[in-house]
Order: sequence, then C-alpha cells, then structure tokens
Amino acid sequence: MLLQVASLDDPIKPNRLSNDQMNIQKYKLFVSTWNVGGIPPPDDLNLEEWLDTKTNSYDIYVLGFQEIVPLSARNILGPEKSRISMKWNSVIRATLNKSRSKTQRGQEYSKQGEKQKLYPVEQGTSKESITQEFQCIISKQMVGILVCVWVRGDLQRYIRHRCVSCTGCGIMGRLGNKGAVSVRFCLHETSFCFVCCHLASGGKEGDEMHRNSDAMDIFTRTSFPRCLSLDMPQKIQDHEISLPEAKTRILVEQKEWNILLEKDQLRGEVSEGRAFEGWNEGAIAFSPTYKYYPNSDTYYGFIQGKKGKKIRAPAWCDRILWHGKGLKQNQYDRCESRLSDHRPVRAIFTAKVEVPKTKNSLRSFFLSERFDQITSNIDCYQMETILTMEDPAYTSY
Repeated sequence: MLLQVASLDDPIKPNRLSNDQMNIQKYKLFVSTWNVGGIPPPDDLNLEEWLDTKTNSYDIYVLGFQEIVPLSARNILGPEKSRISMKWNSVIRATLNKSRSKTQRGQEYSKQGEKQKLYPVEQGTSKESITQEFQCIISKQMVGILVCVWVRGDLQRYIRHRCVSCTGCGIMGRLGNKGAVSVRFCLHETSFCFVCCHLASGGKEGDEMHRNSDAMDIFTRTSFPRCLSLDMPQKIQDHEISLPEAKTRILVEQKEWNILLEKDQLRGEVSEGRAFEGWNEGAIAFSPTYKYYPNSDTYYGFIQGKKGKKIRAPAWCDRILWHGKGLKQNQYDRCESRLSDHRPVRAIFTAKVEVPKTKNSLRSFFLSERFDQITSNIDCYQMETILTMEDPAYTSY
C-alpha cells in the first residue's frame, strides 16, 4: 500500500488560498494492507482487533486487500465478482459502527452500573451521533484487489474530487491479476492518494527487477481525470529476503529481524534508487508476514515431514510506504488474524490538512481567475455549497 499527500502549497499552483487564509487541522488515518488468499470473510469474522475500534478513534480508514477472490482464469478473464467486495464492506461497516450503534440506541452503562440516556433517538437529538457513523466514500475492485475508504460521517461533506484508477500488470502486462488500484480524494484543501499494489511474486534472482518494472509501470500509467479544480494532482509519483532459505528460517526462529532486514529486497531496491525513490517506510519491528500454514501460526515448511506445493522462505511481503508533506507515522505493526497465509499490516498516521479559515476566504478563492466564470454577486452560502458538494461516488456496489 502506498500513501501520498499533495499539499497545495506548491509554487506552480498560483490560484490557491494563501497561507494566511488557512488553518492547519490534524486528522488520524488508519491505513492497512491484507492479502486474504482468496478466502471470503466468514460470517463470524471479528475485525475489531485489526481495525482497533475498541481502544482508539480514527478519522479515516483506508483498507487495501489483495486476492479477495482466487486468481483463477475465470476470475481474471470473466466478469468482476462484486459479491465478495460487498461482503467485505458489509463486515467492515458493521465493525466500524458497532460501538456507535450502541450509542445511538440511547443507552449505556455508567460506572455505577446505572443506565443513562445519550442522544435519545426518539427525542430527535441523535443528529450529532448519526453524523459520526463511518461512511464508505470509495470502494473499487479490480479482480482480486479491493480498496475501500471510510470516513467519519461529519467529514463526508468536506471530501471532494473522488477518483479511481486501475492499472493491470498481470498476464500480457495488462490483466488485473497483478497491478494496482489507486484512489484519490481531497479533504478540505489537501489531496490524498492511496495505491494498493499486488506485484509479481518470486524469490529467484531477477524477480525483483520484474517487480521494479511493474511499480514503474503503475506510476507511469496511473492517472486521474482532470476536474474543476485545475491544481488537483493527476499522477502519482511482495518482496523477498535475499538469503538462502535455510539461513532465513534459522534467523526467523531466533527472531533476528535486523539481520533479515539487511537482506530485504524492497529496502535494498529503495536504498539503491531502483524503486520508490523518495518514499518512506516505518521501522519494522514485527515478524515476517508470509507464508503461514492455513489457520496456523507456523511458517510454511517449518513442520518436519510436511511438504508444501512450493518452497517459501518467510518474508515481509506486506508493506506500507508513504510520501508527502504533513504526514507523521505513529505506528507500524501487524495483526494476528489466521484467515489467510498472510498477516495484515497496518500503519497509523497523523495528517496535517489545510482548512480555509472563513467563508470570506472561500469567496476569494472561488472568485480567482480560474473560477472567473462565477459572477461576483454570488453569496457566501453558495460558495460553501460549491465547496462541499457531493461528487459521484466511485463504488463497486
């Protein structure tokens, strides 16, 4: 998963609100990537630990999945199966809004064990509670790749310019069994771009060059349609450990993560400038996320006498990279779901977002030369409506 933030303070964008017309507001972002190995979410799947809904509160969730369907010829060449993405979104929605739904029902237990009312629905005072529910603003699937973006309900009116772009790098260099789904949106006056990649696998010599080529292809071919705001950016700027398999397994058993990371292919390619130049990754202090036996905490090949179809050395195949101003990474870890042979990885960010100070600032902004078609007698209420109007949602359900 790649995250890029484009601040609108670039000198090549003259028609923007000046710094003295802006406030900076901080938002908490939850970003995660998970290869689910073609396994649909079971009815009893509990996502609370992964989405961290019990102990923390976030403003935006961006969730990237790989292999939500098996990568069979039928799924690659046939019509898209949106039923699975709809099921994942249904489970996510229920999890994110579970605690909020309890509040909406108007009752919770106090420390003394007594019930007290909070925003009772029947009295019509639940508006504030309702607007806090998470809403899916983007959901896009390409074969097995799915990206969905969820925001607090009260932020939805400040989201604009939602766009998606799909880039297939699989069979014949174009099909969607490998590649990326990219999404872009603007929160207030700051643009966010998220890219969920599923690159070619393999630990043989030269496989990393194939992945580098795919990554470059994704950056080159990904583009977003031009919108009314002419300064919105249109372009965006599985990795193995290169050690003998037996040596890798010994180091994994000894939890020598630093030694293993010295031979990590992705870090090597980035440091040599062959891929993702200028991108950042948090410190990895968790064990390799791939490959596990099904419903097990045991790495593939670590059970003596049990033969697998392929020899797979444990590796950090699930990663989150980021780029841009105003981002601070606060957490980078993995979760312990046994659903697939991968473990989900998540990162928590604080993002600084530019917010117009007043309606007068909005008025000046919309009456700048790039909006010269708007007459000067438009009032501030109309300005706010234009700024917060709903873009068509790009969804797969």
